[in-house]
Amino acid sequence: MNYSTLKKTVALSFASLMVAGLANAQSDSTKTTATTTSSETTTAKVFGGLGQYRKFSIGINGGATSQSLATGGSTDFQNKKISLGYGISFKEQLAHSFALQLDLNGGKIKGENPVSAAGTYRDTYVSYDTKFWQASLSAVVNVATIDFIRRKNAVNFYFKAGGGLAIYDPTITRNDGTSTFTGHFKNNGTDGTHYVKELVIPVGAGVKFRLSDVVALDLGYTQNYVDGDNLDGFKRAYPTKDHYSYAYAGLDFTLGSKSKPVLEWVNPVAMMYDELYDAALRQEVEALKGRVANVETAVNDLKKDSDGDGVADQFDKCPGTAAGSVVDGSGCVIVFPKDTVAAPIATAYSNIQFEFDSSVLRTSSYPVLDATSADLRSSGAAVEVDGFASSEGTAAHNLSLSKDRANSVKTYLVNSGVDAKKVKVKGYGETNPIADNSTEEGRVLNRRVQFKKK
Repeated sequence: MNYSTLKKTVALSFASLMVAGLANAQSDSTKTTATTTSSETTTAKVFGGLGQYRKFSIGINGGATSQSLATGGSTDFQNKKISLGYGISFKEQLAHSFALQLDLNGGKIKGENPVSAAGTYRDTYVSYDTKFWQASLSAVVNVATIDFIRRKNAVNFYFKAGGGLAIYDPTITRNDGTSTFTGHFKNNGTDGTHYVKELVIPVGAGVKFRLSDVVALDLGYTQNYVDGDNLDGFKRAYPTKDHYSYAYAGLDFTLGSKSKPVLEWVNPVAMMYDELYDAALRQEVEALKGRVANVETAVNDLKKDSDGDGVADQFDKCPGTAAGSVVDGSGCVIVFPKDTVAAPIATAYSNIQFEFDSSVLRTSSYPVLDATSADLRSSGAAVEVDGFASSEGTAAHNLSLSKDRANSVKTYLVNSGVDAKKVKVKGYGETNPIADNSTEEGRVLNRRVQFKKK
């Protein structure tokens, strides 16, 4: 099989694979759009690690080679000739935007010199035809991997650069003015190898279109810089280096389990959105809602005031008070003393009354206290001051309150001149009531200090 036949066979085979890939992509795309979410949205986590993705792929490509570069540069042969190139690639995606790719390429590179006005060729070189094989390892960087419009990325732009080894066999056609002859650049006319080995640096860019979760269309362009001036078999301007370009189209096939998403096409924005709908997270949110509801119910119970007196039911000791009643802190009606026509005559050792939950002396008690102080000072007698409280509040609080009331009376007597040693203080709390604690009138009488003269 000659090279022309081989070229046609490769081209037809590649075209068949492209058509098959496109057909598969259309059917797969139809299936994908029928559902709002795919398996990719339920299996992968933003920080779940590489193990949750498909990251290996294999690709085939074919295209055109040329001695010229898109960025410019001199060549030893003035006229370029487009020829066939082909390749296969193996890639491992290490992150959303970064991968390592091994490329194996082959094909031909051609060029020629036109006949000058003098009827001669440039330095006798007519044309060249270089068969080459190349292996290179490149870093591939994807750009625009985040899509805010679509759930799945459909297009990826990329840049790549790397290094490798090129093995090529330049065949030169020359004309010395009398005859034309063709031969190998290396070891021409011998039985030895005709191939040259040189380092090569490929630099390129491209764009990929996701046809399905498995297949992608790859369109790219690579400029290859050879570490030698012999790719075309013509060392015309040594130490300049030769180069060639490769424009290609190909198909990438992702390897691995279909239950895993493809790392190259994952959209991190969609993944973060889907994590908000994770089943475990939703359960935690629902449980939190239940706890909040319980707290709100408890608060509403604390605020409940059935009789509308301003005191919550849980603290209301007199439920069912009439609307508009003035109540104290325990929800019981306050009975205000009626005005009297004439103030009673102060009698020594009479009971001293106090306001609710207070140990502060009333000004109305001063006449009784003054009369008691005068008698104690004149007689030199001793007295026991006993404090009492009504039944509102806890027993411990009422005991403390009764002591404070007794001490308030003692302080007044001592400040008025009574010997402190003659005054003894005791607190009895809510014990020994002198009136019914179930009525406000009785509770008012029980909030007292009384004297025992000795």
